[in-house]
Amino acid sequence: MSGHTAGMAIDPDLVRALHLLSEDRAGAARDAPAPHHVFQSSTIAALMDGRYDGDLTVGEVLAHGDLGLGTLAGLDGELVIVDGMARVARVDRTLSPVDHATATPFAVVTPFAPGPPHVLGALDHHELLARLDSLAPSAVSAVRLEGAFRRLRLRSVPRQEPPYRPLDQVVRMQEEWEAGTIEAVLVGFRFPARAAGLEVPGWHLHAAARDGSTGGHVLVANLASGTAWLDAADEVHVELPPGVRLEAADAAMQEGIRRAETHRGGA
Repeated sequence: MSGHTAGMAIDPDLVRALHLLSEDRAGAARDAPAPHHVFQSSTIAALMDGRYDGDLTVGEVLAHGDLGLGTLAGLDGELVIVDGMARVARVDRTLSPVDHATATPFAVVTPFAPGPPHVLGALDHHELLARLDSLAPSAVSAVRLEGAFRRLRLRSVPRQEPPYRPLDQVVRMQEEWEAGTIEAVLVGFRFPARAAGLEVPGWHLHAAARDGSTGGHVLVANLASGTAWLDAADEVHVELPPGVRLEAADAAMQEGIRRAETHRGGA
């Protein structure tokens, strides 16, 4: 299945729109990184179903990009990749380096090649996301945002042991905390609503404090001032572990489309 989309049940229009390519582990190993390409290990639908063991290592993922996010085997924290350095934010609120031999069940990276910087003023969380939307150069975009935050609310989840529970049960155990007034770098991606199941729709952001004191999945980010860089993705490469099929992601995508259409109809 390496390097093509044969046998995929996903909407062909979505495949064309995202320039979506699927591959197995061997194909991923041969897949050289290129500017404006996003590489993803597994799908968010598989993670939702409790597939937490992982197929690729963090080192293998880093071969495809220097900016990204994800999680570690056993759902062991929030993975944050900045400047090619992989760190994990855990429920004890710490941020620590990751051994490259550690497996990851889900990660998204890109060799970050952004356009010009955008200077941002004070924005609350919703204003910030709207501003990033207005700056996003394509349907799938990567972002790096460096700044001072008036408020930064983060989360992580505790490591899981087999038999794994579905993600919607695990997130009930998540730890949330306020990082307070802090300087941090946020990294992440925006995917369209119809890609739900393949990826998290909208902006998915992870943060790392500038002083390395904490990090995690971003719940609220109220910016005091900062600078954002954005990168347009023109291809999305997805490595599918054994037993993970895009049909499951497709079902979630169709549900995402239905919800989006229902929302628009009621607006």
